Amino acid sequence: MASANLKDELDCSICLDTYTDPVMLRCGHNFCQVCIDQFLDTQDQSGVYSCPECRLQFLERPVLMRDFALHNIVRNYLHTVSGQEITGICCTYCVDSPVPAVKSCLLCEASLCDKHLKVHSKSPEHVLCDPSAILEKRKCSVHKKVLEYYCTEDAANICVSCSLAGEHRGHRVEKLDEASEKKKEKLRNVLQKLTRKREETEERVQRLEDCWIKSQEKASREAERVTALFTDLRRRLDDLEKKVLSEISRQEEQRSLSLSDLIQKLEIKKAELSMKMRHIEELCNRTDPLTVLQDPDTGDLCDPEEEGGDEDTGGHDRQRHDVDDRDVAVISDTLHTLYDIISDIRSGIYVAAPTDILLDVNTAANNLHISDDLKTATWTQESQNRPETAERFQYNQVISRRGFISGRHYWDVEGSRSGGWMVGMSYPSLGRRGRQSYIGNNNKSWSLRRNNSQYSVRGGSEVIRLPYNISSDRFRICLDYEAGQLFFYELCDPIRHLHTFTATFTEPLHAALCVCDGYLKIIK
Repeated sequence: MASANLKDELDCSICLDTYTDPVMLRCGHNFCQVCIDQFLDTQDQSGVYSCPECRLQFLERPVLMRDFALHNIVRNYLHTVSGQEITGICCTYCVDSPVPAVKSCLLCEASLCDKHLKVHSKSPEHVLCDPSAILEKRKCSVHKKVLEYYCTEDAANICVSCSLAGEHRGHRVEKLDEASEKKKEKLRNVLQKLTRKREETEERVQRLEDCWIKSQEKASREAERVTALFTDLRRRLDDLEKKVLSEISRQEEQRSLSLSDLIQKLEIKKAELSMKMRHIEELCNRTDPLTVLQDPDTGDLCDPEEEGGDEDTGGHDRQRHDVDDRDVAVISDTLHTLYDIISDIRSGIYVAAPTDILLDVNTAANNLHISDDLKTATWTQESQNRPETAERFQYNQVISRRGFISGRHYWDVEGSRSGGWMVGMSYPSLGRRGRQSYIGNNNKSWSLRRNNSQYSVRGGSEVIRLPYNISSDRFRICLDYEAGQLFFYELCDPIRHLHTFTATFTEPLHAALCVCDGYLKIIK
């Protein structure tokens, strides 16, 4: 019963026969090498491979690993169950019915079953070996003696005569068993190295497959994100188009009503002027001077240019200018909205995640307290008593440990709603002493500044007061180093672009904070 159960465990699930040259998949299931090769061949066209047992899928054709332990188990099992099935050699002396041989005698050149082996000569010249059909190969072709030695110099199996008087005389020889054990030891070392290399290769394949899967998942997420991004962009552009078209229609309707009313007034004025002209022409054609001078309708005649008759037209001109100004305002607002949308999309596409910013305490001024997580700078009247060094700022400032020399990055900051502060980026060569070292006051730094509830941006000689009503206390700084652009945003809903500096960056750029009162906190 145990033998039958073992036989079931040693059967290939594909051919349903005992394993032949068993190999193993990464999932741990074993198959005959020929069987699994043929099975995987049928899956080549689909591009996805799977285990016949557990259906685990592989993105690439799996590497087949020979299972040496199972191979030895199968061989020992078959040898135990039937020596004949393994060797196919029968006892030479059992002529009535074939009986599997268990040993062969090199001297007698005969194979022996258990029965005949018991009565076989035990003398040393009768050398026994595993059953073999070609016993001649185990004898010296020259002296016809049993091969007992191994010549290490010629790498040849030899007999005793070869070592004493033959061509291998004087060579270094070893007994076959000893030479075999030495070679086995070398083979075990090679096998150990190959096994280790195979395991390393398997681990590398696993890492690559994991990387491939992660890459596909990331690409899928990016595709979904970009699709959602452009869907939102199209929606926002559609809303913006409807808003602009509605504004154009409203202004056109207002303009039409205004012009219609003005035309009606001017038509009335035109009729009145025509009547006056005809009356004056009649008076000019009369010959009686008394009649002309006594005409009551011409007593208060004055120069038409002095009547102020163009007041209505002037009012219309002012109205037209007001309408034109509104047109410009709407177009300008539309362009700014579109720019904000594009800037939002740009920052979303090009920068996938915020950059980790840590403040460098070695540069922090002694009137700044730096939090333990190196994210917050707070102004304090109490000196921090840090040692004075060449890299430490004299007043109010600190820069980040990390500098950027390429790529696109962004980080967010929260500023106190009271007091004054500056946030931006600077070169590491920024001066450490005097007011000229404040970020934005030189050509080595760029900043967003809050002072008395007023906001401005500064960089080099450029100082721009921001006209926006800034309600948020959070801001985003985006860097595109290669493009030479530094963006500042207000983190409101929706995010609003405040300003973009353009420059050719020549040094690493570090995040820079300046706190004259209050605090600045890096939140991303």
